[in-house]
Amino acid sequence: MSIQDHDSHKVDSISGTTTTGHSWDGIEELNTPLPKWWLTILYASIIWAIGYVIVYPAIPLVSSFTQGAFGWSSRAAVEADLAELVQQRAPVVAALSKASITEIEKDPKLLAFARASGRVTFGDNCAPCHGAGGGGAKSYPNLNDDDWLWGGSAEQIYETIAYGIRSGHPKAHEGNMPAFGRDGLLKPAEISQVADYVRALSGLSTATGYDKAIGAKVFAENCAACHGDEGKGNQELGAPNLTDQIWLYGSDKATISESIINGRGNVMPAWVGRLDETTIKALTVYVHTLGGGR
Repeated sequence: MSIQDHDSHKVDSISGTTTTGHSWDGIEELNTPLPKWWLTILYASIIWAIGYVIVYPAIPLVSSFTQGAFGWSSRAAVEADLAELVQQRAPVVAALSKASITEIEKDPKLLAFARASGRVTFGDNCAPCHGAGGGGAKSYPNLNDDDWLWGGSAEQIYETIAYGIRSGHPKAHEGNMPAFGRDGLLKPAEISQVADYVRALSGLSTATGYDKAIGAKVFAENCAACHGDEGKGNQELGAPNLTDQIWLYGSDKATISESIINGRGNVMPAWVGRLDETTIKALTVYVHTLGGGR
């Protein structure tokens, strides 16, 4: 690079730009000015930042923050938006609270609102166990099919949601499956035979050595009181249907034997007191209309 002296400053002979005086291995740095448009934006940003600090909350303090000249805050803005939304929804919510579940499901406007509201409530409170779409998981019932432990009518679903299952609420569904093995009510050989009998009820294969007569006898003496003589279940007790090939815990013999040995008694919380009446009603409508409600 050719450098020449111009008015006591070094100026690049090609670009005509002065140098900064910095040199690396004989290569000198040009003092190229920043573009004016860039400087304009920079200065405007600085002015904007100063104005923002003055107008809006911005500077953190020991236990608080500067409030800003406008007194605006994101929390207050959200609260105002929510209050406006509540006001807009008030007429529909009032109608929903007065209508029965049957009336809601017959009214297209109320049904659409209840399903939309119920879907949000379901996602916040029920999806962690039953899945986002109500498909369930092992030990958590599928709410899309027509297999119900405690009944699938709108009224029965409402009671289950409101009071829970073994939740401790006075109106909760109760009824545990005894631990036949752990408590010594059945011997291992009897548990093996009745486990195969239960599998046979739903058309599943049985193990070598299975004796239907023994399995049927053990079932009749210990299981039929809850599950029925034919294993069709009893919704008043929450006893599942053992013949429909829908299994809450699994259909393999080891899992069925585990249920017989240690019993079953999952808990669903009571939502009354946590959710208001109208919200529970909307949630009931949502669950009832997922596809499996009776």
